[in-house]
Amino acid sequence: MTTNDSAFRRLLGHARPHRAALVTGAVLTAVGGLAGLAQPLVAKSFVDSLAADEGVLRPVLLLGLLVLGGAVVGAFGMYTMERAAESVVLTARRGLISRLLRLRVDAVDRQRPGDLISRVTADTTLLRSAATSHLVEVAVGAITLLGMLVMMARLDVVLFAVVLGVVVLIGGCTALVMPRIGRAGRRAQEALGELGAGLERVFGAFRTVKASGAEDREAASLHGAALTAWRRGVQAARWGAVAGVSGGLVVQLSFLSVLGVGGARVADGSLSVSSLIAFLLYLFYLVGPVHQLTSGISGLQVGMAAIRRIGEVADLDEEPTAETTAEATAAGTEARTRAAAAAPAASPREAGTESSGVSVAFRGVRFRYREDGPTVLDGLSFEVPANGLTAVVGPSGTGKSTLFALLERFYEAEAGTIEVGGRDIRDWSLPELRRTIGLVEQDAPVLSGTLRDNLLLAAPDARTDDLALAVERARLTSLVEALPDGLDTPVGHRGTALSGGQRQRVAIARALLRRPRLLLLDEATSQLDALNELELRDAIAEISRTTTVLVVAHRLSTVTEARQILVLDKGGLRATGTHDDLVRTDDLYRVLSTTQMLSRTAQAPEPAAVAPAPALAGAATDSGQPD
Repeated sequence: MTTNDSAFRRLLGHARPHRAALVTGAVLTAVGGLAGLAQPLVAKSFVDSLAADEGVLRPVLLLGLLVLGGAVVGAFGMYTMERAAESVVLTARRGLISRLLRLRVDAVDRQRPGDLISRVTADTTLLRSAATSHLVEVAVGAITLLGMLVMMARLDVVLFAVVLGVVVLIGGCTALVMPRIGRAGRRAQEALGELGAGLERVFGAFRTVKASGAEDREAASLHGAALTAWRRGVQAARWGAVAGVSGGLVVQLSFLSVLGVGGARVADGSLSVSSLIAFLLYLFYLVGPVHQLTSGISGLQVGMAAIRRIGEVADLDEEPTAETTAEATAAGTEARTRAAAAAPAASPREAGTESSGVSVAFRGVRFRYREDGPTVLDGLSFEVPANGLTAVVGPSGTGKSTLFALLERFYEAEAGTIEVGGRDIRDWSLPELRRTIGLVEQDAPVLSGTLRDNLLLAAPDARTDDLALAVERARLTSLVEALPDGLDTPVGHRGTALSGGQRQRVAIARALLRRPRLLLLDEATSQLDALNELELRDAIAEISRTTTVLVVAHRLSTVTEARQILVLDKGGLRATGTHDDLVRTDDLYRVLSTTQMLSRTAQAPEPAAVAPAPALAGAATDSGQPD
């Protein structure tokens, strides 16, 4: 199947659910066109009546009825198609948004968010016309043109042959232009995607751009992208203009040819004056269907360019659904059911109940972010028992944050197995697995909306008392009381109204509200002051009695009370044990801990005198890739 065939099939696929409205609109528009077809014949009758000195009231009334009736029916048909067009866009955008949100994380990593946004907005707008009005224009234009040619042939075969020759000549030249219109349209849409990606890049780091004094440089880069989009748009417009002129050229050349040949035939008596007038009127009305055809085909070319870009999203890898997971693991269904019955996942809706933790095991796990990239984890193996606090430490780039990404199945390991609750995570459905896990990311993202919206993101049906408990445990009570509208106060785009420490506490409360059986904290207290960190550490210690807590730590104060500490180095497990054991037995851990210049006796004075704990050597940097 060629690319054009595939794009056209997808185009028809978008139009198919709305075919009833499209057919209705097309029929009404065609009826309006048929009214136009009859008008030259009525005009001929009017001229013949004048020549015969007969009454002309009937042909005048009929002509007026055809004009007004055709206009009303055509207008209603146009409205029906425009309504269907908006429905096509709505359906396409809904499908595209749902698809984007279900893409694999590694597939999104390879894309630019601004370009994906452009596909949802700009490309679907082009789909609006291509899947409706342009399809109908081509169909109605072709039918009307065919009808007019038939009527011309009935009036005079010689003049019909002249017009047909002009139509074939100009039509053949126009057909050579159409592929260029498609390519130019695709390049124009790609340029708009580039511009959107550039804008997203700047606004994603707006404060950094300003602090770096880079406004002029970034503006110059965006101006260049805008200029490229303009050039490609002009190129598409140029080829579109060539196609548009061809319609008028057909009529003008046909008119001159018919006027010369027809005048000669009238002079020699082989053609009546009324027939020549009717024929010339058909040529006048020929402008409509010819314009419909050229405009429709040009629009379809541009629309199919947008369809290809939308289709590229459909071709990206999607996360497995519960059904595909069940099919892939059919052999182990009975065993998994028994395991699930023995340790049911707690639901956030089951208010008032305490969940129990789950064990975690990595067995020979190997992973890298790109096929041509460095190995991040190389044969990593360890076990974490259910409940309790386990800390993960190591130099930057050893794969600490990657452990959490793999547990959430944001990525798939190249080799080895990962188990949660004694089950391979590939045997869990994604909703079930992610209900079991609460994740607090390194940068603690907060979404635009109110504080309540953010807290309820993972547990929309949580009860009010559960929400209050999560706020208290995350030490957010004073913040909520200080906000003008409490939990219903907007937090700004990406939480800009909150401090870094407040965003971290919001992320922690959001994770706790989910009632997870496995809580993953990726340097979740790095931006807290010492007093809040100490209080939150006590809360996490309490939670770890009934929940398995894994924490990536760069602060010594976070890890000293852990039941076990995993020391990662060079993609593998270097050592495991308690703080005291590792200080005695592992050189790397000893270096990481002694650079803190803290001792166990000095790290927890009275709360009023607590000082911020420095970061471990090798703390995560803004590298753009997780540890």
